[in-house]
Amino acid sequence: MVKELVEVIAKSLVDYPEEVVVVETQTDRAIVLELRVAQSDMGKVIGKQGRIAKAIRAVVKAAASKEDKKVTVEIMQ
Repeated sequence: MVKELVEVIAKSLVDYPEEVVVVETQTDRAIVLELRVAQSDMGKVIGKQGRIAKAIRAVVKAAASKEDKKVTVEIMQ
């Protein structure tokens, strides 16, 4: 559920939505989501001073609070 949320948000921000890839790694108490986008779209996902990245993380954290798991979103190059 959280993985799909990150995909939808990222695809709506970038110029190349077909290159958006989210990889989910799960441990017993945490979920790590690795977000990869086209190199030219990195700035659109991170935003000025990281504001968009912070907003994505805040939305994901709120959505994941129901599942009582810690979710980390990492933006990879």
